[in-house]
Amino acid sequence: MCRALQVVCVASDASSLQALKRATVSQDWELTAGATDAADALAQIEDRRAHVLVTWGTFDDLVNRARARRPGLRIVTVGEELVAEAVDVNVTSIDEVRDAVLGVPPPGGPVGS
Repeated sequence: MCRALQVVCVASDASSLQALKRATVSQDWELTAGATDAADALAQIEDRRAHVLVTWGTFDDLVNRARARRPGLRIVTVGEELVAEAVDVNVTSIDEVRDAVLGVPPPGGPVGS
């Protein structure tokens, strides 16, 4: 039995969470309710057996705890700085989130030799 890709979004407040969810939504996966704190995000990751975590804001501890609990979880962060070493992809704009969830390289992509 196949199940849809589960994506958990987390942001620092309700309006940011709604903006992040609008930027992340796709017919290719299912968004959870989302969260504005680490405890709720971790609960959704566990309950929904999430495949992807998308954070917007300062959530270093959440990222590290999520990676420890689910090593295969794809972690995408939005911001100017990388928040934790456990992150798979860091994008600077919420407009880049959908591609990051899919694993599409950012503009400029990987450099080949």
